[in-house]
Amino acid sequence: MSDNYRLSIVLPAHNEESNVATAIERAAEAASRLCSDYEIVIVDDGSTDATADVVRAEAAENPHVRLVSHDKNRGYGEALHTGFRAATMDLVFFTDADNQFDFEELEKVLPLSDRVGVVAGYRKVRQDPWRRRFTARVWNVVVRALFYVPVRDIDCAFKIFRRSVLEEIDIESVGAMVNTELMVKLGRSGHGVAEVGVTHFPRTSGKARGATPKVVFMAIRELRRMRHRLREMDVHTQKGTAETPTQQAS
Repeated sequence: MSDNYRLSIVLPAHNEESNVATAIERAAEAASRLCSDYEIVIVDDGSTDATADVVRAEAAENPHVRLVSHDKNRGYGEALHTGFRAATMDLVFFTDADNQFDFEELEKVLPLSDRVGVVAGYRKVRQDPWRRRFTARVWNVVVRALFYVPVRDIDCAFKIFRRSVLEEIDIESVGAMVNTELMVKLGRSGHGVAEVGVTHFPRTSGKARGATPKVVFMAIRELRRMRHRLREMDVHTQKGTAETPTQQAS
């Protein structure tokens, strides 16, 4: 495997003081072995615990680590968007700071990025509590009924993009809908997508927030808004095509 990869690792974090140091250290260990250059961008999304202080301590020891902070909790989608804008490397990988994924599995993901614009992980065995698995299953059914989605595990937080591909996508979601928005818009863009099975671990500390009523209701609102916007875009495209005069052969 070539080590000529320049990789930005984006880790959104909200109240992850018990997890983030381990996540940074594991990310750095894998990236330093697999890549010619890397950066780890931690987006502290308005944490009320010591997450930012822990990241600053890690950054003092490793110049590849950067902290970007939100003054208040803006949501998972905003945290990812901030991290993507801050990324400077050719490839952008994101996962969560809760240590539910194995950074060493980047070894099988990075080579695929040579051939496609996006490599998306899918959890071979999902280790979340049953309520979260049930919510995710219902969400998948709803989303697939409304849109074409080019991956089997829409919300898996283990994805790597070419930065040029991310720059083409207008990310509007501020909450948990962001993964769905990314995958739906990528499916419409025509960029190649590869999938790879990844290991998923149960969360051992901190608190998951992905299936709270507030998060779910926001995701539903954003889903409706995205469907409306995409319909408007389709109508505009069809109208523009219809109004383009047909050129006559000479």
